[in-house]
Amino acid sequence: MTLSASAPADSALERAVPEYEGGVPDIVRATASVDGTGEKITVGRVSPGTFFDFGRVHLVTTSSLARLRAVCPSGDFDARRFRPNLVVDTGKEPAFVEDGWRDRRLRVGEALFRVLVPTPRCVVPTLSHDELKADPDIMRVIAREHRVPVFDLGRLACFGVYLDVLEPGPVRLGDSLTVQD
Repeated sequence: MTLSASAPADSALERAVPEYEGGVPDIVRATASVDGTGEKITVGRVSPGTFFDFGRVHLVTTSSLARLRAVCPSGDFDARRFRPNLVVDTGKEPAFVEDGWRDRRLRVGEALFRVLVPTPRCVVPTLSHDELKADPDIMRVIAREHRVPVFDLGRLACFGVYLDVLEPGPVRLGDSLTVQD
């Protein structure tokens, strides 16, 4: 084992292939292989020089969380399942309002971000985390409720958006968010 501040240039990202539609792009599903445990997996790359799948910052909104809770009241849609850096209180805004922020800038506290792309979800939110119990319905609900186009990969089950940092700065609990063009 090696502890490193950045990912090696030849690093790979292996992911299990879920059975439900929308969990991975169809083109990626077609290239899946079976690993030594018998699981179907895909192998991809991490963003160069990072340990991230794609974005450096992940944002989710309270209105989108509320929508998922409304369509699946038995589901545990605790924001922590999705490992966001930012949870934005969007009040009475419609669910998935963040989809309309693509390529726009967001000012939060002293930091300035650019919205890159909706966040494709993997199986991790369905797993147990600390006191949160495993909930396999989480991804099925997202795949049913919110599949959106991502690049040329087709419609994927997405929740939240990835952000790029344009101006670093402190972000504090309670800071407001301003959407800019």
